[in-house]
Amino acid sequence: MESIRKVVLRRIQSYHHEILDFTKALMAVPTENPPGRAYEKCAKLLSRKLDEIGLDNKVMKVPNAGEYPRYCIVSFLGKGKRTLYFHGHYDVVPGESEEQFRPYLKDGKLFGRGSSDMKGGLAAMIYALKALGELSDELTGRVGLTIVPDEETGGTLGSQYLAEMGLLGRNGIGMLTAEPTNGAIWNANRGAISMKVSVRGRPAHVGLHYEGVNAFENMLVVANALAKLKRDVEKRRTRFRLKPDAARRSVLLIGGQCQGGTNFNIVPAQCSFTIDRRINPEEELMTERNRLVGVLSRLKRNGIGLNFKILQEARSASVSENQPVAQALAESVGIVTGRRPRFEMCPGVLETRFYINRGIPAIAYGPGLLRVSHGPNEFVKVKDIHTCAAAYALAAWKILR
Repeated sequence: MESIRKVVLRRIQSYHHEILDFTKALMAVPTENPPGRAYEKCAKLLSRKLDEIGLDNKVMKVPNAGEYPRYCIVSFLGKGKRTLYFHGHYDVVPGESEEQFRPYLKDGKLFGRGSSDMKGGLAAMIYALKALGELSDELTGRVGLTIVPDEETGGTLGSQYLAEMGLLGRNGIGMLTAEPTNGAIWNANRGAISMKVSVRGRPAHVGLHYEGVNAFENMLVVANALAKLKRDVEKRRTRFRLKPDAARRSVLLIGGQCQGGTNFNIVPAQCSFTIDRRINPEEELMTERNRLVGVLSRLKRNGIGLNFKILQEARSASVSENQPVAQALAESVGIVTGRRPRFEMCPGVLETRFYINRGIPAIAYGPGLLRVSHGPNEFVKVKDIHTCAAAYALAAWKILR
């Protein structure tokens, strides 16, 4: 193992400038989602890089994607059926300015949208494959690289599409994804139910307010009923590791987005707000969905004019930290960094769920910090991209040797 470690580290170090330049090139493509800009340009850039390092790859256009086309990319290294998947996404949340798509380096940190989530991770996975391809050791299986769009909006036209087509995780023995995990390995993630609730009223001039029905006041009735459910939800805590302790509570966010009314002197005829229910692994998606729907249905029966639309549903997922793929990655990270990583639960939703729900152990470990991802000063440490590339290569070698 020591000799392989030295070879892999030497190769990753020799790619230093290539990795940095490629990460910058990826970040400069503004793959903002929503709405799904510049996806084709980014997919072509990724495909050219895979061609360059000698990996056959296929770019698949997702059908019926609408105004903004979606593309998935798949590639394989090695032979045989047993497949360890490297999985990543190239979409990013919208930038706060065009400047965020002009990456710059300062004090060993690469700044810009997507640096942490997760174009630095994509570069690490691709160069891990390059290093593996140059090893003299032959693998007893293959590494599959799957790169998708739309992770930031639930994965419907990315991972979910591949899953529905039977193309996600085929013959998989494990999956690693490069989300920004703050140096930890995420072996669990929350599920989600996101809704938009619209409350109806009847408009009237303020002087004739008695002829109207105030949608805002009715919305407060709905929100108060949900607040009661929220107090019950927040009493629950996951058994998985997550810091600080307050983060272990189950989540019900009310009013992340609110809209309503047309002017200060008109009784509002319509008000809407969102609900975001984040479900710990110990909770069951349909049970929690039914609780939310039950509250809204009761209010509707009691005369509140409302309707709701489900924006997102995703199951929670988890694997044991003692699972062999998880242990192989932990050992590889420890070899590269000198410190064995801790296992934690991701506080959000991960695409590991698409694999775990198919019986494939899936975990996340990648360069970057969750707390700066999506923010105005997003960055990744360049050395962390190299660390992850080496850890991915060593883990794949260990799992498939």
